[in-house]
Amino acid sequence: MGLIHAIAGAAGGVLADSWREFFYCDSIDEDTLAVKGQKRTSDHGRSSNTKGESNIISNGSVIAVNEGQCMIIVESGEIVDVCAEAGQFVYDRSTEPSIFYGDLGEGIKATFERIGQRFTFGGDTGKDQRIYYFNTKEIYGNKYGTSTPIPMRIVDTNLGFEFEPGVRMNGEYSFKLTDPLLFYKN
Repeated sequence: MGLIHAIAGAAGGVLADSWREFFYCDSIDEDTLAVKGQKRTSDHGRSSNTKGESNIISNGSVIAVNEGQCMIIVESGEIVDVCAEAGQFVYDRSTEPSIFYGDLGEGIKATFERIGQRFTFGGDTGKDQRIYYFNTKEIYGNKYGTSTPIPMRIVDTNLGFEFEPGVRMNGEYSFKLTDPLLFYKN
């Protein structure tokens, strides 16, 4: 009974994940550095792509990248793709095959191979793929300052002068994320 359930889960999961997806990121707020990409599905019930895994990216999926954003694809913790140019990015790796992209015969063969791999995980995917978007625009208005005065002591023994002022500081700074890969890794 468990084997039949695993085979059915593997086959159903691979077929559900065969649909090409469209990933996007809404406008990133000025105080946000990174967000996870979202998979678009129809709000009107027209989409057949409703049972696929949220953390699987099918071969041939389209990823929209907006101005001022950098997108990275992470597979099982490893960065596998990067795009910092605005427009549509087509994911082209054969780790999750699709019968709807590329050669049909190759897609069917790869689909059956993937069913076999998923069967060994009890029908589960056995991997994790995610899309992250990074805000590469300059972020203004970051405030800094001391909450209480910093005590200082000024002593001039020649004049016999001793003074203990409190120094406060505050201001604003801006920054820009120039290396999203380094930011993600650290």
